Amino acid sequence: MNIKPQAVAVWKGSGKEGTGHLSTRSNALQETPYTFKSRFEGGVGTTPEELVAAAHAGCFTMKLAFEIGAAGFVPDSLNTNCSVKFENGAVIASTLHVTGIVPNMTDEKFQEVIREAGKNCPISKLLNAEIIVSGEMA
Repeated sequence: MNIKPQAVAVWKGSGKEGTGHLSTRSNALQETPYTFKSRFEGGVGTTPEELVAAAHAGCFTMKLAFEIGAAGFVPDSLNTNCSVKFENGAVIASTLHVTGIVPNMTDEKFQEVIREAGKNCPISKLLNAEIIVSGEMA
């Protein structure tokens, strides 16, 4: 399988006063705005770091579902929150916290598969940052 997801960024103007938008081939993002204010001052629009957090949460959660399946269980639900720490122009950490409902799985086994998914999801492998994972059974 040779899937090549694609995204396009368009920027106009200076770094601080300019504006940009992001689009993806899938149309999940369609001229979604981003600016200096959205990135550094909490203004309207997305940020590259927010998109990294979304990608990491999605990737980790899917990998976790596979790890749970490999352990012989089927999750009823997995809910993952991801936040990235952006400091001095770099993402230095990504923190994932998952709440899961997995019938018959012990908390000990759940913690084991969380650690495995945190190390081995493709986005974790991509990031040059500390990966912090935690979780709990609901």
